[in-house]
Amino acid sequence: MEPDILERAEHPVSRREIDPDVLKVLYRLIKAGHVAYLVGGSVRDLMLGRRPKDFDVATSAHPQEVRELFRNSRLIGRRFRLVHVFFGPKNIEVATFRRRSEEISPEEPLIRHDNTFGSAEEDAFRRDFTVNALFYDPQTFRVIDYTGGVRDLRARLIRTVGDPDLRMREDPVRMMRAVRFAARLGFEIESATRAAIERYRTDLQKASMPRLVEETYRTIGQTGAARAMLLMEEMGLLEQVMPWLSAHLKTWTGPLESSPTIRNLATLGERTAAGESPVHEIVLAAIFLDMYLAGVVGRDGEGRVDVVSELRRRGFARSDTENMRLIVEAVPLLREPSRRTRRLARRPYFAIARRFFDMVAPVYGADTAALARFLENPDAYLAGGAPMAPSRGRRRRRRGGRRRRWPARKTEAAAGAPSGGTGGIEAEPQAAEAQATPRTRSE
Repeated sequence: MEPDILERAEHPVSRREIDPDVLKVLYRLIKAGHVAYLVGGSVRDLMLGRRPKDFDVATSAHPQEVRELFRNSRLIGRRFRLVHVFFGPKNIEVATFRRRSEEISPEEPLIRHDNTFGSAEEDAFRRDFTVNALFYDPQTFRVIDYTGGVRDLRARLIRTVGDPDLRMREDPVRMMRAVRFAARLGFEIESATRAAIERYRTDLQKASMPRLVEETYRTIGQTGAARAMLLMEEMGLLEQVMPWLSAHLKTWTGPLESSPTIRNLATLGERTAAGESPVHEIVLAAIFLDMYLAGVVGRDGEGRVDVVSELRRRGFARSDTENMRLIVEAVPLLREPSRRTRRLARRPYFAIARRFFDMVAPVYGADTAALARFLENPDAYLAGGAPMAPSRGRRRRRRGGRRRRWPARKTEAAAGAPSGGTGGIEAEPQAAEAQATPRTRSE
């Protein structure tokens, strides 16, 4: 099949916009006699005038041949064998042209191995969406389009390459990727592709758990977080990934985009667009805060959901879920400062909890200025309210009594959980304060 070719004057892609180390990789492969193209999302973003987050290279060289060309590289992957070429902390992904495996059958199309090498054309037709199947040739400065990706970019459509039913069944995680690209780029999902997603949404249960967790974070932790959640709910994907959240959203009587959960995610998306990279616990806290404040999370009580345990069962890391629990349980204490807030301020996770509170406070009409006044002078702030009785600890010290030795603290939730019957997300028994410090992550 002859591809559509865009000459240099017909597209906006320029080598000036490509990472110099990526160009080094491309030209060394070409000099060694191999075909090498810039491929996938980087070409898509350059065509749209966006700065790519990373650059991928596709080549006719087999993984071991790439490894031999670059000392600063290593082979990775089993299901999909490729090479990472390192330049300091940066790595450039180099993949060999693939074609669809002969092992795939219509009865069981799920891809389990993907190391059948092929040509550039075959590689284009095994990719997921047309807008991700474009090649840029650094020798001729041409954009090469086998699948109609340029047309779909202009129409702002996410469309599968080939039969959408088969492509979704081959790799159910593609359903989440379709949502991510549509939300991030502001595109629509083409009608046949959307119908296939809705038809085979239950196949998400067959997806690799780590891949599904990773794709969930990438889909929600981006600039289009709110729209991504709306699309997931509309197409039935949220019910497969987080059924308790889907049930909670269905209780909202107004337009779904005005619900607190979606507004939290809209704020998260705005922060991401401003250059912040939300850590996993912040993404989860934005998703589940409204469920917590509504009193529908916790182990005890009819109709309540143990969100931490459910997320752990679905492959989410313990550190992420425990830190999320601490952050959402801190919100009521930050909204209505008290003695317990003063104790909370000494916790190692206080800084990230406060940043999260500042982010979501407008959604719930909370006063961030009150919290700032409290933190500036807690005693003066508390003295302005009701008279305070001395704490038990102070009475004991005045009497010269010995302080009672408390049993080992079960969880941070015991010290920081809000009163008033809103319920808490229960901690797992092994969680300790030292383990609860939110980690940081670079995207």
